Amino acid sequence: MNLQYFHRTAKKNAPGLKKFLKKLDRIVPEDFSKIVKEEDEKVWAQTDCTTCANCCKTMTPIFTPKDIRRIAAHLEMSTTAFKEKWLKREEDTGDWVNRLQPCPFLVNDKCSIYEVRPGDCAEFPHHYKRPFDLYNDTFIQNVDKCPATYRLITALKKRVEAEYEW
Repeated sequence: MNLQYFHRTAKKNAPGLKKFLKKLDRIVPEDFSKIVKEEDEKVWAQTDCTTCANCCKTMTPIFTPKDIRRIAAHLEMSTTAFKEKWLKREEDTGDWVNRLQPCPFLVNDKCSIYEVRPGDCAEFPHHYKRPFDLYNDTFIQNVDKCPATYRLITALKKRVEAEYEW
């Protein structure tokens, strides 16, 4: 994955993709879930997250109390020690997030705690959530951070604009 190329391309095209997603808040094409499923399958046929890890380099998951207990146990630490070493509490939301970026558990572009990773990481990039259009804010946030999301939204925009009265 050439992340420099992705960043340049995403920066250039993200405004139009975000505008498309905002329009989807108001207008959802007929059979949209079918289109999403078809285009998402194409995206994952050409995507290997292990060659990218941009999400781990540029974003932080939210660690739920359950995540914290599970990961701390895996690392043979108390939850207090885990939070003190790795996490910080966001002032505005109170959520627990990584203290550092890139993610301190990212080693050679691979997750060193993959088996017990936070639920937020396991669910990323959230393409499976339905109805898809209810998560447009999530995709707006991720379109310039995740190449798979960028590819999916680009394909959806192209297809919807070609096949529907838009």
